[in-house]
Amino acid sequence: MQLYNKLSAKERAALIEEAGEDRLTLSFYAYAQIGNPKLFRNYLFIAWDQMEVLGRIYIAHEGINAQLSVPAKRFEEFKNFLDSIYFLENVRLNIAIEHDLKSFLKLKVKVRDKIVADGLNDSTFDVTNKGVHLDAERFNEILNDPDTVLVDMRNHYESEIGHFIGAITPDVDTFRDSLDIIEEDLKDHKEDKNLVMYCTGGIRCEKASAYYKHKGFKNVFQLEGGIIEYARQVENLKLENKFLGKNFVFDHRRSERISPDVISNCHQCGKPCDTHVNCANEACHLLFIQCEECRQAMDECCSTNCKEINALPYEDQKALRKGIPNSNKIFKKGRSEVLKYKQ
Repeated sequence: MQLYNKLSAKERAALIEEAGEDRLTLSFYAYAQIGNPKLFRNYLFIAWDQMEVLGRIYIAHEGINAQLSVPAKRFEEFKNFLDSIYFLENVRLNIAIEHDLKSFLKLKVKVRDKIVADGLNDSTFDVTNKGVHLDAERFNEILNDPDTVLVDMRNHYESEIGHFIGAITPDVDTFRDSLDIIEEDLKDHKEDKNLVMYCTGGIRCEKASAYYKHKGFKNVFQLEGGIIEYARQVENLKLENKFLGKNFVFDHRRSERISPDVISNCHQCGKPCDTHVNCANEACHLLFIQCEECRQAMDECCSTNCKEINALPYEDQKALRKGIPNSNKIFKKGRSEVLKYKQ
């Protein structure tokens, strides 16, 4: 019985390319009481591995958070499987605007303490007492209300390349960092303003809306399905698009274009650009914005030092990394002194 990947990302990419079949990139989440997350994790892996599903899925006692790539020809089979699980029946699937055969190259189903790292003690408030969900049309309408405050619940590197017109975009590295900052900034408007929140697919707002209601905010709203579903409804219903730029996504695509506006700049030369890359130096992997000209000049690296290291033979690079802990601290999200034009 296979419970883990046996193929490398490179091997999987070759198989996908050889097959040449369409794949759908999608995401979903659900808060539910899962008694044995490990058992549920294994159940999902066995089923999805047989369906050739790839992606990154987090399971916790509080529910599931999934970002996936599914063979288009097996979508109905996948959907029927979800519907066979009581708390996932008819779950909203946020299907990507732009698809990529290689958005995910492995199936990773992991058990975590939480499906989103929010740093909250859920026992101190009612997580089911959530804000009012808004579809794209109602969302656009409430933004026209002068008593509405719109808040982006994402991180700085996400909102930098795209956000809604007039949104507050906290300069934070993590979701948990934004919660207290937003409460402090809006503490004088807990009763007289509409607090409207949005994120990528809606999961961060689910918890945040309940938290802010617990903190005394009276009029709390959230964009249902997040930016992904908003873009779909705007297109299908021919609504005004109030989103500028790209929507950052957490797979190999890194973003989806929602509007033609380019609102950010290359972090190395300052030219208009909204393409995120990871530094090619294996010991750095800094996430930053890089234009095509700088990509070629810097060999996809963030600095001259990384460029020089990346040019060394692979074995020499491994020797330099030997003994250095490969912690999350090296995977910085666009914050480095070497990035001259980081805003």
